[in-house]
Amino acid sequence: MKFMKTPSPHKEEEYMSRHSEEKTFDKNMKVHTGERPYKCEICDKNFTQKSHLNQHTKVHTGERDYKCEICLKQFTRRHHLIQHGRVHTGERPYKCEICFKQFTQKSTLNHHMTGHSGETPYQCDICLKQFTIKRNLKNHIKSHTGERPYKCEICLKRFSQHGTLSTHLKVHTGERPYECETCLKRFSRHITLNNHMTVHTGERPHKCEICLRQFTRKYSLNEHMRSHNGERPYECEICLKRFSQHGTLNKHLKVHTGKRPYECETCLKRFSQHITLNNHMRVHTGEKPYTVEPRLSVRAPDQGYDG
Repeated sequence: MKFMKTPSPHKEEEYMSRHSEEKTFDKNMKVHTGERPYKCEICDKNFTQKSHLNQHTKVHTGERDYKCEICLKQFTRRHHLIQHGRVHTGERPYKCEICFKQFTQKSTLNHHMTGHSGETPYQCDICLKQFTIKRNLKNHIKSHTGERPYKCEICLKRFSQHGTLSTHLKVHTGERPYECETCLKRFSRHITLNNHMTVHTGERPHKCEICLRQFTRKYSLNEHMRSHNGERPYECEICLKRFSQHGTLNKHLKVHTGKRPYECETCLKRFSQHITLNNHMRVHTGEKPYTVEPRLSVRAPDQGYDG
C-alpha cells in the first residue's frame, strides 16, 4: 500500500499563501470586470462574493446576530454594531480637514467632503436635480415614483426611507434623546437639535444667492427658492391645485375636508387656518395694522383763467 507523502510545513505555508493571493486576485478582478456571479434568489440582486450574498440574505430573513448591550438594538453585520456604538460613546474618529467637523463613519465624511468640492455627479433623469451622493439620488427618485416601502407597524403610515421610519417611531415611543444645553428642550433627532440651536445663536447660515435673504435651515432656503423658480411640487389630489410648500398643501386640504380647528372665543366662528383667525380677531379689537397715508390731490388750474 502506498501513502501520499505529507508536504513539509514550509511548502504547506507556501501553498496556503499562494492560494490566498489567488483568491484575492480573483476578487479584485471581479471588481474590474463587473462580474457578479452570486445572485439573491429573492430580489435578484447580484454580488461579487458569496460572503456578501450571505450577509445580504439576512435583510430578507430578518436575522440580526449582533446586539448592542446598551440599547439592545440589533444588526445584521458586526461593523454596523461598531458604528452604532459610537452613538453611545460620542466617538467621532473621522475629521474633515477643511472645516474640522467630525463624523462617526468614514463614508459620512466622504459624503460631507463633496459639499466642499461642490461636485454633484448624480443627476435625476426626470427633473435634472443633482446630488452629491448616489444614495440621495435613489431616495429622491422615490418622490417621483411615489414608492414608500417602509411601513410603521403601529399607525400603518408609510415612508420612502428607512431612516425616516426610524425617526417617526419616536413619535410613538416619545423618545427624545437630544437635549439643548441652553434651554433643556429635548428633540428626537440630532439634526433638529442643531436647527434649534440657531434660535439661541441667531445664526442664519443659508443665504439665497438671488435676493440675499438668509435662513436658519437649509430646507427653508430650498422652499424659498421656489418663489424665484416657480416650482410647485406638491399637488392636491382632489382639485389638482399645486403648491410650493407641503405645509401650504396641508392647509389647503382643509378646504375640501371642511375641517376648521381654530375657534374665535368671542363669537365662536371657526376657521381652517390660525392666521385667518388672527385676522378675524381685528373685527372685535378694532385693530388696523395697515394704515394708508392720505394722498394730497392737486387740482389743475382752469384753462380759461388769465390774470
